[in-house]
Amino acid sequence: MSDRDDLLQLTQQLLDCIAAGDWHTYTRLCDASLTAFEPEARGHLVEGLPFHQYYFDLERSRTATPKNTTISSPHVRVLGDTAVVSYVRLIQHLDDQDSPQTAAFEETRVWSRQGDSWVHVHFHRS
Repeated sequence: MSDRDDLLQLTQQLLDCIAAGDWHTYTRLCDASLTAFEPEARGHLVEGLPFHQYYFDLERSRTATPKNTTISSPHVRVLGDTAVVSYVRLIQHLDDQDSPQTAAFEETRVWSRQGDSWVHVHFHRS
């Protein structure tokens, strides 16, 4: 499997575990020092996993509704032991009236090769 294919597969696995509220898989894929810029942080750089764990815990407390996450228009750039994966993330879900909805986010994920594995180290979502 090429680095590009591997990184896209890991990114999809990461998005799927986020949608499922699977904290165990998320922590396996992410470095403990993960950094992020995302709307929930209100323009601040977030460092570490505790900020993200709050949302996983919150998701587990809600009734599960079907979600589908699609990576659209991906672009992968491998720079030695670092890779940048950019794409539009489409999330399909049901609203409170059970009507299908689609949300879109522009995301960039940075992965670092550590030994034989890629680890998620930074992201920017808008």
